[in-house]
Amino acid sequence: MKVLIVDDEEMIRAVIREYVEFEGGEAEEAEDGMEAVKKCRENDYDVVVMDVMMPRLDGFSAVKEIRKFKNTSVIMLSARGEEYDKLFGFEIGSDDYVTKPFSPKELMARIHAVIKRSNARETSDVYEFEGLKIDIKGRNVYVDGEKAELTPKEYELLFYFVENRGVALTRERLLNKVWGYDFYGDDRTVDTHVKMLRGSLKEYRKFIVTLRGLGYKFEV
Repeated sequence: MKVLIVDDEEMIRAVIREYVEFEGGEAEEAEDGMEAVKKCRENDYDVVVMDVMMPRLDGFSAVKEIRKFKNTSVIMLSARGEEYDKLFGFEIGSDDYVTKPFSPKELMARIHAVIKRSNARETSDVYEFEGLKIDIKGRNVYVDGEKAELTPKEYELLFYFVENRGVALTRERLLNKVWGYDFYGDDRTVDTHVKMLRGSLKEYRKFIVTLRGLGYKFEV
């Protein structure tokens, strides 16, 4: 695995790097968002660990820039644990959110979970439901022939729905399977992303059925 560690605190970068290299991975560092964007343009990483509060360019802004040209998995790292910050991080395309102070072992487990989910998309399946076309391997979604711009988490959620179409999925199961390793979220995290996904699917939002008091089901 190849990890980019982005944090303005040298000690934090050193700790994460030590754990990554101990597990046989390769680590590179950046001390602010601008350097992170530059490195992501020039290199490919399995995952980027991105601090939020940094000089010159903050983590949220850096992720927005990176998402314009690359779909690399991102784990946000922040001392701010408010739900708003977490949801905003997911909305701009991050895959996970870890609050400082953090356990390096837990962070490594989350890194492995994010990489595993990313690597799992090795199927060539293309699904079509009326005017909705979903190319899982290509990570492309088309609504009536027009490409839909989804966040990475919207893609993951939609693909999981499609792969489990017709199955009643609880919010807890969606949190566990889509967000991964012991995600510290709640029902509102799922509901917020479902709302975003429905907006992206336009009239085909009808395929995502709400099961009152339980969760959701992709039904065609």
